Amino acid sequence: MLSTEDIIGVMSAQGLRITDQRKSLAKLFAEREGYLTPKDVYEYMGKQYAGLSFDTVYRNLRVMEELGVLEQVVFEDGLKFRVGCSKEGHHHHHMICLQCEKTYPIHFCPMPMTDAPEEFQIVKHKFEVFGYCKNCRPDKCSDPAAKSGKEPGGGA
Repeated sequence: MLSTEDIIGVMSAQGLRITDQRKSLAKLFAEREGYLTPKDVYEYMGKQYAGLSFDTVYRNLRVMEELGVLEQVVFEDGLKFRVGCSKEGHHHHHMICLQCEKTYPIHFCPMPMTDAPEEFQIVKHKFEVFGYCKNCRPDKCSDPAAKSGKEPGGGA
């Protein structure tokens, strides 16, 4: 995961002015595990910076995503952001739990397996798999043994 200093370094290297607000954004994402909605970020930042507009927060989130320091995912309940996975910026994808939002890397890119037409120029792609981790799987709760706390096949 990227640190506050890593995020600020990338923004600075791209010519962005490093304001206190951008430092606060970098710190928020570097220190927070998981995803944040633009509204979450706006509410957090609004406590520190009176008069800050939602548009300013959203614009900074988009810039940080374009620079690769934040990752953007569209969940069923809307758009969310989290800190980028690594300093190297290596290309990879994710499996994401719909319940707890734990994120697992996919260590290969399925893009070469697609059947893109020759006349189609691909400039960017995302591949995300949504499901449930072992702790959040819905079928875990429907197992009578799991509900009673007894092991399957165990005696009473």
